[in-house]
Order: sequence, then structure tokens, then C-alpha cells
Amino acid sequence: MTAPSEAIELITWQHFEQTDIRVGTIVAADEFPEARRPAYKLTVDLGPLGIKKTSAQITARYTKEELVGMQVLCVTNLGKKQIGKFMSEILVTGFEDEEGAIILAQPAATVPNGSKLK
Repeated sequence: MTAPSEAIELITWQHFEQTDIRVGTIVAADEFPEARRPAYKLTVDLGPLGIKKTSAQITARYTKEELVGMQVLCVTNLGKKQIGKFMSEILVTGFEDEEGAIILAQPAATVPNGSKLK
């Protein structure tokens, strides 16, 4: 049986076009013991946009070692967000699996860092 559809608030194409989603490569993943929920501090190379930092609650599915070198989709124009003593500069995107763990959104093939989602 299919679950009922979630109510989705519609946005305009103009709003969508304002969202800057780029691909970047994770170059470092570090423990984040100060986080309220288990998380890593990630350093992401976004090519011409530079190196950016973020945190992600992805410890249930990923080890630090397997994250390094992985390309991920990032929202780059949300502004900075203070997370404890850590300043997040981008949002790494993903989807919840059946257990609620986050699966990172990735391109199907390697693309240049900083490439924009079209």
C-alpha cells in the first residue's frame, strides 16, 4: 500500500534558480565531539568557490576514511550557520534511509569541483 502524498508547498522557478547547488570533493573528515548528535566536521573542495567547512550527522553510515575523496552535492548560498563553536559554511545534501540515517547525494559520475546543478 502506498503512503499518502505529503503536502508540498510550491515555489516558483525563480526561487529554485536562486538555490546554488554545487558538487565538491570531501578532502577531510574529522570527529565533532562537541556536537549534540553524532556528526563529522567536513572540509569540502568546491573548486573555484574554494574550500568550505560544514558538519554532517552521517556517522551511522560513513566512516571518516571512506568520506575523503567522495564527491557530494552542496547548497552553497544559505549563508553561514553557527553550530556550537563551529561555523558551517555550506549544506551537504542527502536523503534519509529506512532507519533515518542520511545517505549523501552524489553525482553519478565524477565532475569538476564547483560544477553547478542544472
